Amino acid sequence: MKKVIKSYINKIENSKVYEVANISPLSKADNLSRELANSIYLKREDLQPTHSFKIRGAHNKIAHLYQSKNITEVATASAGNHAQGVAYSAKELGIKATIFMPKTTPFIKVNAVRDLKAKVVLVGNNFDDALKESKTFCKKNKVNFIHPFDDPLVIAGQGTVGMEISEQFPENLYAVFVAVGGGGLIAGIGAYLNKVHPNVKIIGVEAADSAGLHASVKAGKRIKLKEVGLFADGAAAKQIGKNNYELIKNFLDDSITVDTDEICAAVKDTFLETRTVPEPTGALALAGLKKYIGQKRIKNKNLIATYCGSNLNFESLGHIVERSKIGEKKEIILSIAIDEKKGSFRKLCRDIGQKNITEFSYRKDSSSKAKILLGLELQDSKKSKDIFLKALKNKKYSLTDLSNDEISKKHLKFMHGGRGPQLESEFVEEVYSVDFPEKPGALLNFLTLLKDKWDISLFHYKNQGAIYGGALVGFTIRQKQVKSLEKDLLRISYPFTRETENLGYQAFLK
Repeated sequence: MKKVIKSYINKIENSKVYEVANISPLSKADNLSRELANSIYLKREDLQPTHSFKIRGAHNKIAHLYQSKNITEVATASAGNHAQGVAYSAKELGIKATIFMPKTTPFIKVNAVRDLKAKVVLVGNNFDDALKESKTFCKKNKVNFIHPFDDPLVIAGQGTVGMEISEQFPENLYAVFVAVGGGGLIAGIGAYLNKVHPNVKIIGVEAADSAGLHASVKAGKRIKLKEVGLFADGAAAKQIGKNNYELIKNFLDDSITVDTDEICAAVKDTFLETRTVPEPTGALALAGLKKYIGQKRIKNKNLIATYCGSNLNFESLGHIVERSKIGEKKEIILSIAIDEKKGSFRKLCRDIGQKNITEFSYRKDSSSKAKILLGLELQDSKKSKDIFLKALKNKKYSLTDLSNDEISKKHLKFMHGGRGPQLESEFVEEVYSVDFPEKPGALLNFLTLLKDKWDISLFHYKNQGAIYGGALVGFTIRQKQVKSLEKDLLRISYPFTRETENLGYQAFLK
């Protein structure tokens, strides 16, 4: 392995990255440094020409092929930043580029690639579909395929980030936190820093619903995930690259996962520090850094997080703002039961006290108890929350904390109409969360495949700022039909999860 590492160091130091890329600065995050009692820095890859580190690996690979084989065309598959890196490099070298992208790719990213004069082919609903088509195209037309991460020259290109860090912060650096998808960035950074500064910790950060590296480290071998979440779409790889994993397993000190709310909080932190807005993947490393500090209780250390991209889909901004307070642990969502009688609302508000109410939703039904969906902003995190909940319980309120319940955060806050009708004894309402691809005709396709066979009793859809949007769908059926319904849902191939026992649904919609 020492020979392999040495080979990568040589590739990194002799890369062709700087024909197109910049040496990105380290920006100190002053506010976070004070708040978290550590010196925190952001490695600003958002300042590259394509606003992402991906240009480094893409150009290094293409430039070497251009020099050694005099190529005239390249192709790749990507839903965003790698596509822009390949297109930019091809334009600079005066060669053709064909980019296969999923039909679900936001048009801001499709148009950015087209603006760089690359040919875009929209195919399939996900990266795997686009990858398959791109490789078929390359084989048929004898065109070189530029892999997004699993290629030594791509890894070496990304490794120049590590080379820069070693020059910008030559001593007293405790840890570097790196966003992980396919593993190209962490493989390159880690290989270089482990050789030059072996005492620096390399910590991988993944979205909790796309944690392929975390699963692989735990299993001791590469694991392929069945499904990945797409909020942090730039890091939504089902499997770590083979070349990447062979490097990573030799120097990875730790890996950590973060949820959507923690990522959104880190997006807000990055904006407050830099006055720029990262895409979710761009804030992934910072979210992990913050969580790691809390878990390990470290203080007075020098820490770096890779700010790896700012190609934000604008439509996701509202969702990020909405979820950031929960990610900061400064907003809670509660289900509270009060007596259905005059004066109960006023008494509840009095007992809540001088707090900022962010959500207050109620609809009268026939029961003797009223259910309130309540959102509250807190001044600080856990201590304030615990004191408040204890005070309400002491006043005999029946309450359920829904702050970590996805159905409540995604759907209940936006739904109107209250509970469904009372059903006859042989009928039940079964409820599912369904991931709809963000493309025209997705809903019609869903309903067409169901063939009017099932009675839909509840439906709420909201774009969550990702390639896929979440729907909450209820069906009124006979109990014995549940298996038959789920077989039909499986045939549609939209990922779904049964939510009938969800606490939010039980409290407000059943």
